[in-house]
Amino acid sequence: MEALNNIEGSCDKTSASSHSPKSKCNKHLEKLKSLKNRRFESKRLNRAEVVEEDRKNKLPSNWESRQQRVEWKLDDIKKRKKCEEIGVDYERRKVMDVSAADADRWDSNKKRKKDPDQGFSTFQEAGARHYRKLVRQIKPNMEEYNQQKEEMGEETFYAGINTLLPGQVKDTKEGIDRMVQDLEAQMEKKKNFRRRRAHDESKDIDYINESNARHNERLEKFYGKYTAEIKQNLERGTAV
Repeated sequence: MEALNNIEGSCDKTSASSHSPKSKCNKHLEKLKSLKNRRFESKRLNRAEVVEEDRKNKLPSNWESRQQRVEWKLDDIKKRKKCEEIGVDYERRKVMDVSAADADRWDSNKKRKKDPDQGFSTFQEAGARHYRKLVRQIKPNMEEYNQQKEEMGEETFYAGINTLLPGQVKDTKEGIDRMVQDLEAQMEKKKNFRRRRAHDESKDIDYINESNARHNERLEKFYGKYTAEIKQNLERGTAV
């Protein structure tokens, strides 16, 4: 700004003496004005980008997917109303607009399990997956839930660390029967799921039954490299 004022002053001084220096000063003045406008424009754009980035950071992490779903729903409602106005079955029309590749992909996604069995990884993961499976099978009875809540009172029903529950909760016969049926179903499935592995004649027998053999195999998987030398010393009789 100071440079711009200096050039304007110099242009006024040279205008009285000569015309050629004045035209030269005018060119410099126009160039400075152009640079000044570009500077203001860049500052405005930078500020707008900062404000927009701050706005996006304050939004939920799944905001874009939620917006896309809302837009899809609105578009679906418009198409449905349009088909109703012209007397066309919307579901049939929608199926006709879907390609075979998209239909196969959607069908495979529906058939895909939400929590597939990825095989054994750790005991913690296997236990957590088993727990999630049992939770999905729960079918709560809201009438019994509300009745038990009224009988016990909210202070006992929503138990805390200082709540004494022994004698307060009574299991119903139906609940016990459901638990027994579920345990029997788990045992039956476990029995059918297991496959008998062929016995390796060259392998040392360090188990008393099949259950103990499987337990030893799991221990060997995680701790075998640490206990190999101990076993060798015990076999040679050189263990300390």
